[in-house]
Amino acid sequence: MKDIANLVGMYMKTTAKSWFQYRVDTVLKSLAVFLRESTEIIVIYFTLLKFKELNGWDIYEMLFLYSLIFLTYGIMIIFFTGLRDFGSTVRSGSFDRFLLRPRGELFQIIFVNSDWFAAVGHGSLGVVLFLVSAGRVGISWTPALALYYIFSIAGGVLIQGAVFLFLASLNFFLLETGSLKELLYYNMRRFAGYPISIFHRFIQFLMIYVMPFAFVNYFPAQYFLRKSDINAFPEIFMHITPAVGAVMYLFAYLFWRYSLRFYKSSGN
Repeated sequence: MKDIANLVGMYMKTTAKSWFQYRVDTVLKSLAVFLRESTEIIVIYFTLLKFKELNGWDIYEMLFLYSLIFLTYGIMIIFFTGLRDFGSTVRSGSFDRFLLRPRGELFQIIFVNSDWFAAVGHGSLGVVLFLVSAGRVGISWTPALALYYIFSIAGGVLIQGAVFLFLASLNFFLLETGSLKELLYYNMRRFAGYPISIFHRFIQFLMIYVMPFAFVNYFPAQYFLRKSDINAFPEIFMHITPAVGAVMYLFAYLFWRYSLRFYKSSGN
């Protein structure tokens, strides 16, 4: 375990140095990500200034909902950048290098690279939204609530990591999965910025049972806010985000192990 911890630390240190070697560039690119992702928040803010609420959710409750999306993505992308970009790794033949090394392939892919610009941009926006909203949504924070919040963040990270792992595994069969990633992940994530109660039942089904972004932010947020629209869903959904994340990641990992047997090098 000590050797693994040292290796992880070395990977993380080397990756961070490579991303942060040009400080001005780092600040500007992270700020660009922050501002790009802020545009949707600005639109929602001005919309709710006029209409006051969206299906019972006021502006600060919406910001709290969004904060979970950005915080979990900011943490997730530190560990799963290699899976996000795995298609290019397979097509270029670079994956062969991981097969020749003594450590597990998935271990190397997870720790060999991190998109720190996205991590800082999304993560800092999530923190800002949380600080702006957490004190204005009527939450009486206790140690138990704080612990649940931490576990919910971890669950949301695992859910999104599992999606990337599943899509990465498909590259062994399809080589190019960019369109699938855009459709199943990034487009569905846009829906997750809103209470799922405003959508058609088909969209709700997708966000709960197919691409379960509802467990990343909506149901954890409902655990704290208890908005009336939660009555349309089973109460247990508010409590199981960590379990959903763990189970999804386990199944995604098993699919990865199965798919790995079908890898054929594309050369370079």
